[in-house]
This record gives sequence, structure tokens and C-alpha cells, in this order.
Amino acid sequence: MVEDGLRTESRVDQTAWRLLRELQADARLSFSELARRVGMSTPAVAERVRRLEESGAITGYQASVDRARLGRPLGAYLRLTTSATSYQRVIALCASLDAVIECHHITGEDCFLIRLAVTSVAELEDVIARFRRFGTADTSVVLSSPVTGKPAKAP
Repeated sequence: MVEDGLRTESRVDQTAWRLLRELQADARLSFSELARRVGMSTPAVAERVRRLEESGAITGYQASVDRARLGRPLGAYLRLTTSATSYQRVIALCASLDAVIECHHITGEDCFLIRLAVTSVAELEDVIARFRRFGTADTSVVLSSPVTGKPAKAP
């Protein structure tokens, strides 16, 4: 493990990066297909993937969904400036709202960067109003997302 003051990371070799590249492209691959693609035995692949999971390098497997096709066509980012006393209440509100996709505590003038997916402008207005109870909320509506879901690569 290497400690850099911000995070603890384990060394990941080229074989692990090949496995990660394949799994990021298609997490539903069987161990036998993954083994075929990276030129290893199935038991060796199973063991390497298990170790990547245990180390925290692989944090889970999930389906990528199109929120617009699921009734939330409007994306936005909300930047919230608030006091430290509101921190836990902001997090609780984020956790309770279906419109909130991500919440990041950030540096700079703003305190939080919150990613939203809403059903309508009316819902966006309601969400903004709920966050304004805690401070200044500035919002940007997403026009397009030309780069998304980039896979992790070796540093």
C-alpha cells in the first residue's frame, strides 16, 4: 500500500489492468470468457478478480441506465454554498431525493456539487428551492454530455 496523504492505493499490475479493462467494458463476462480474452486460466482469473474485489479496486457491478428513457430527461448540476452546520442536513436531503444522482463535498467557494436528473423544469425548481433553505444554490442545466463513463486506466 502506498500512502500519499489523500488515499491508500495498492499496486495494480498489467494483468490486473487487462482484467479491469475487460470488466469495465462488459461486467457480465463469465470467468471463462474473461480468461480467454486475457490469455489466462479460468481459476487464475477467478482468483485475480476476487483479489481485486477484496482490495477495493473493484467496488461493485452495476447496469448503466439511460435516465432520460426512464422518465428523467433533464440533467442539471447544483452548486451549493452553505455553512458547516448544515453539512449533515444537506447530505440527508441528497439521500432522500430521487432526483439526486451524486453529491460531492468540494473545495472552493461552493461547498457541494450535486448532480441531478429530474422529470421536468417544475421538479428542478422544487429541488432548487429545497436546497436554498441551506444557502446559495446555483444551477446549470446539462445541454449534452459528449464524454461520459470513461473507464479507469493505469496512471
